[in-house]
Amino acid sequence: MLLKNKNAIVYGAGGGIGGGVARTFAREGARVFLVGRTREKLEAVAAEITAAGGATEVAVVDATDEQAVNDHVRDVATRAGRLDISMNLISHGDTDAGGYVQGVPLVEIPAADFFRPITKGVLANYISAQAAARQMVQQGSGVILTLTNAGSTGAAPLMGSTGVVAAAIETFVRYLAAEVGEYGVRVLGLKIAAVPELFTKDLRTDVFEKDSGGLDSEGVTAMLAQMTMLRRVTTLAQVADVAAFLASDQAGGMTATITNVTGGMVLD
Repeated sequence: MLLKNKNAIVYGAGGGIGGGVARTFAREGARVFLVGRTREKLEAVAAEITAAGGATEVAVVDATDEQAVNDHVRDVATRAGRLDISMNLISHGDTDAGGYVQGVPLVEIPAADFFRPITKGVLANYISAQAAARQMVQQGSGVILTLTNAGSTGAAPLMGSTGVVAAAIETFVRYLAAEVGEYGVRVLGLKIAAVPELFTKDLRTDVFEKDSGGLDSEGVTAMLAQMTMLRRVTTLAQVADVAAFLASDQAGGMTATITNVTGGMVLD
């Protein structure tokens, strides 16, 4: 097991990617602390982990609430003895119902809508990473992980602020890694593009279909596959497996980098 006896906090654990990563971390031996804003979604993931023999706990915490996040991290570290892994996987709001800013030209997006995902994504990552880093620096080890997307280095139309927030988070990863590395703390990110399993969960499939000329989900997936070097899209399991590897001691020589899990859709 890659993460045997590790303690991991996963923010956004009730979402598609968060749940997938949490289940993989537990399968690899970690005790996973599931964090999110909706208890029902968190408990559903917890039930799956428990049924598979894993160890998990649930906490309803808003990742943009600085005091609540710091209190939770201290509580986890006190009760578990240490915090080994922290991964932020919350939605930034750029693809949420009622907050969608993809599929709209930049010249038409109100400033408040453009900046909302940037503010939420950067703030949540800063707060959760800062809280974890403080604990990990004290104990002399730990791994802080986050998730970004191909928009950080690519340039495609009608993507709103999706790429902007990803680029900001990737820069933050490198700066934080430079400050905490000497204390044994690693900071890393994963870059993804399209993950089909999430189309009906975190993405607005109807918008993808409209922008692709009326293709259904299978057609959109096939189209996206042709945009990759591997001619296939990345699966949720592949993303979660890479996250588990980066969080493990086997990746002990890696920090301040963003691992590309886009199947070659983008080069960086």
